[in-house]
Amino acid sequence: MLEEAHYLETWAISARLNHYMLDGIAPEAWLLKVPKSKSPAGHFAHIHNVRRMWLKSAAPEQLEGLDKLEDPTMEEVRAQLTASDAAMTVLLEQGLASGRVKGFKPHPMGYLGYLISHETFHRAQVELALRQLGHPLSDKVAFGFWEWGVR
Repeated sequence: MLEEAHYLETWAISARLNHYMLDGIAPEAWLLKVPKSKSPAGHFAHIHNVRRMWLKSAAPEQLEGLDKLEDPTMEEVRAQLTASDAAMTVLLEQGLASGRVKGFKPHPMGYLGYLISHETFHRAQVELALRQLGHPLSDKVAFGFWEWGVR
């Protein structure tokens, strides 16, 4: 039987993949964008800002120190993602303990799936944009996304 720790570890791995991707993005590509798309900075700001939106409604006490990001530097994203990684962990802990995440149906495990799906979608958008912009992720980083056992 799966325990709460397994769900939280799954979240932690997924959250670390954002940082793993940041390490693989060429700094000169950070603000570049293809037409009708966000820059890597824009995608990561969006990930963080959506986390803030959920925290505002479901665990407002976790918002302290979490700034809304607009055109952030890579360092700002790293710092804010680290903080929102922790805040989302608390939200998941609370949800698993109570059996619900305020404002989300059907249950906390579904919410975890939602979070991972949302953030993975945006990482894929970043990877595609970087390829189109001539700054692809290295094969090591691209294949490393699938190595959950070491992330």
